[in-house]
Order: sequence, then structure tokens, then C-alpha cells
Amino acid sequence: MIAILGTGKMGEALLSGLLRAGFKPGDVLATARRPERAQALQETYGVRTVANAEAAKAADTLILAVKPQDMAALLAEIAPYVPADRLVITAAAGITTGFVEQRLDAEVPVVRVMSNTPIRFDEAMSVISAGAHAGEEHLRRTEALLKPVGKVLRIPESQQDAATALSGSGPAYFFYLVEAMVDAGILLGMPRAAALEMVTQSIVGAAVMLRDSGEHPVILREAVTSPGGTTIAAIAELERHKVRAAFLAAIEAARDRGRELASG
Repeated sequence: MIAILGTGKMGEALLSGLLRAGFKPGDVLATARRPERAQALQETYGVRTVANAEAAKAADTLILAVKPQDMAALLAEIAPYVPADRLVITAAAGITTGFVEQRLDAEVPVVRVMSNTPIRFDEAMSVISAGAHAGEEHLRRTEALLKPVGKVLRIPESQQDAATALSGSGPAYFFYLVEAMVDAGILLGMPRAAALEMVTQSIVGAAVMLRDSGEHPVILREAVTSPGGTTIAAIAELERHKVRAAFLAAIEAARDRGRELASG
């Protein structure tokens, strides 16, 4: 039995991914703060929604998907009901395995996960790290839950805040880029729908090319950048506006904010 505690946007994405991966609705429990939210989850997915304490008692694997600022209160609520034979997966930005372990009564294996919203389309990037009491078996169980809905990478926990900023928030950076490129197309006289279709397919095609070719992104970019051509003129403007530096600063700010949310 798997329980998702805190079925907000990411929790629901994990829930729908588990069901697409072959889990039966009867194998999954969900919790939600608002009764109307719980009712919507029942109607949409056919899963049973229960209180946090009941979920902690019943499930072998607990996925904690509440907001970082709500994690301490959740752990205080469920700690009496989580014995050492449970697997606890924390999916909240900035929350360390140590934070969870300190608030549970037993030496419970904890695995930290950061995924992202493309999990809704089985294209997630999930990174996982083991806590003090988690071993190979627990990492494999976590991977088994996440691999059907995307790619899974093991990293040291010291890199988790950076991963949150890079791949956890990463889809938003691409959506922001698409938004800007579509606006540029409109500025140049393109209809919005046509601009969106062209930009979206360009992004998808470039991503598949990067993933499947094995080439470094610099090599792929240079292949499009002819001397004195249109692409280098655009790249020069991006450099003049310090877009690269802005990305470095933005992702660093996301990393720092994740730490702030966890400590707050």
C-alpha cells in the first residue's frame, strides 16, 4: 500500500503517474487538507482519501508531498504511527532526510526525492538521495515508483537543493522562454497560434536532438550558427543582454529560496 500525504499539484501528478504505471486505485491512499479536494480526488482517480494518521498506519510506503513549510506539522501528526519498517519518501523542496528522521520516533528509512511537473506526461526528471537509515533496497523501491513516469537519477543529498533549482523548477524556465519567443513572433507579425506551434515544436525537437544525439549543446548550437548569419545575430543580442548570466543568477536564487523555505 502506498500513501500520498498532501495531494496538491505535485502530489496529484505522482498519484496519476502511479496509476498509469499500473498501480490499482485500491493500492493507493491519498490525503488532502480540504474535504472538497478529497472528494475530487476520489471522483477523478477512484482512490480512497483518509486522514494523515490513518494513511501512516496503513501504508508500507509514505510519500510526503506537502509544502515545505507544512512538513514539520505533518511529521508531528504522523510520527507515532510510523514504525521502522516503513519507507518514507519526502518530495518537498528543501526538506532534508535529516529533518524528517529527527521528527520520527523510529529509525525509519527516508529517501529524498525531487521530481517535476512533466511527470503528468511520463517525462519527469526525478533525483533521489538516501537518508541515514535507507539502503539499496529503499533506493530501488523508490526508483521502481518513479521510473515508469520518467527518468530517475541518484545524487548525493548535498546536491538536492541545486537539483531542485535546476530540474525541479526547470520546466518553468522553458515555459518562460516559450512565452518570450511567442511574443517575439507576434511582434514580427505572426499569429499567436502559429508562433506557439513553431516555438513548441522547435523546443521539443531541440530537446530530443540533445538527448538522443549525444552531442554537447555547444556543438549543436554551433551547427546552427553560420558566420555572419541570422542565428549569430540573435546570440549576440542574448549575450549583450547578459541572458546567460541571468540564468546563472536565477537558478542560484531558486536554490537559495528552497533553503529558506525549508528553514522557515
